[in-house]
Amino acid sequence: MEKEMREKVLVIDFGGQYNQLVARRVRECQVYCEIYSWRTPLDEIRKMNPKGIIMTGGPNSCYEENAPLCAEEMFNMGIPVLGLCYGAQMMQQVLGGKVEAAPVREYGKTEVLVDKTQSPLMAGVPASTIVWMSHTDYISKLAPGFEVVAHTADCPCAVVEDASRRLYGIQFHPEVLHTEKGKDMLFNFVRNICGCSGSWKMADFAERTIAELREKIGDGKVLCGLSGGVDSSVAAVLLSKAIGKNLTCVFVDHGLLRKDEGDLVESVFGPDGAYDLNFVRVNAQDRFYVKLAGEDEPERKRKIIGEEFIRVFEEEAKKIGKVDYLVQGTIYPDVVESGLGGESAVIKSHHNVGGLPDYVDFKEIVEPLRLLFKDEVRAVGLHLGIPEHLVMRQPFPGPGLGVRIVGDITAEKVKIVQDADAIYREEVDKAVKEGRLEAPNQYFAALSNMRSVGVMGDFRTYDYAVVLRAVYTIDFMTAEAANIPFDVLQTAMNRIINEVDGVNRVLYDITSKPPGTIELE
Repeated sequence: MEKEMREKVLVIDFGGQYNQLVARRVRECQVYCEIYSWRTPLDEIRKMNPKGIIMTGGPNSCYEENAPLCAEEMFNMGIPVLGLCYGAQMMQQVLGGKVEAAPVREYGKTEVLVDKTQSPLMAGVPASTIVWMSHTDYISKLAPGFEVVAHTADCPCAVVEDASRRLYGIQFHPEVLHTEKGKDMLFNFVRNICGCSGSWKMADFAERTIAELREKIGDGKVLCGLSGGVDSSVAAVLLSKAIGKNLTCVFVDHGLLRKDEGDLVESVFGPDGAYDLNFVRVNAQDRFYVKLAGEDEPERKRKIIGEEFIRVFEEEAKKIGKVDYLVQGTIYPDVVESGLGGESAVIKSHHNVGGLPDYVDFKEIVEPLRLLFKDEVRAVGLHLGIPEHLVMRQPFPGPGLGVRIVGDITAEKVKIVQDADAIYREEVDKAVKEGRLEAPNQYFAALSNMRSVGVMGDFRTYDYAVVLRAVYTIDFMTAEAANIPFDVLQTAMNRIINEVDGVNRVLYDITSKPPGTIELE
């Protein structure tokens, strides 16, 4: 991995909502990058010796008092710099240009006209292209040495450059899919302007990580909390290929998984699976149901599930005895959102249920995926031969169906939501395979705490309402409800009511995030 690390691009975060998306787009160019706050000292940036720097958007106006600014020296280090939205404006303000409130604000899809087609940043971009604008300020005067590369009807400086110093500014967001040639612009910057060779490949990452783990751990004993999710599964397989039976994976089935999911995980990682490791399955469903009995407050349910998970894991860890390393499926967004990366970071608990217990007698935590985004983890998983249905499965919350059952949790309610969810996902998957629907990023059934009167045959019923949910999202921070074809919803509704006991009504949730959450709790 040494060569990839030498070719590093830094994403400097000014609080924009797309900081992680910018980094992902850079990595799609097969160039490694990391996110850092704008507060990162200049000396630290120099020590990292980046091939290029990208400055993100942000919510501030760069001419306001206390606005986040970079030192002018940042642009005089001989390192190519690309400013996006706020980053572009701030660059101009610092270098002697002027930024003001725009006479006409621009939001959404906008036509950009390229004035300087020979600009290295715009190679392959047509003279007219659609971009995604989101700004209330504009560059009213260019800094010395800069010239306009592209404009819009209301934004005279949509793209600017000082090619001799390799400084570039883009007023719109090339990282979002709405900008038609945004990927090309970012590719031009990191590969052509910065001169990165593009050696960040997931196959190479997997093989080098396995070799590094084998060398680091040697004959040490390793413990892994396996949830069956993509992150912990890929981490487990990397360790399995590196150290074999010196790895023990503990899978706690808390009774809140999707239908047949516990058996699926065991079929992949258990004694009859393809991997050389020790697999321990703990069927603790009844323990969790007892602890959750009568509890209907969402945060309390999360806490109960997390605490009981730790207790079960602790019991199994004691049976195993001393271990040298503890594996966690931490991925790069977890690192950033835990306050160790960008400016817009927020502290959050571990992405597994409640985290793993810190009492375990081990000398070090191993996080083989901490450099990767979710899509990169999936690519590694496919390279390693993990079944596609496991690698590509939807995000699933640590507390599982505990956050998809409104109100108290019982074994009866769990069965209802498991059966309804399986039917709904089957019908959506069928529509996707038939080409009638773009696959939503997340889709599932949840159980409301509403019961209503219905009629089935000649009898009145008083049963539960199931809520169906499907969303499209880029980063799961915001989401829009998917427009599922009505006949797909109708088929799912008919099957759920006919095949699932205890349900007489099916609803479809069209709430966006915000104001709602993706989960129903």
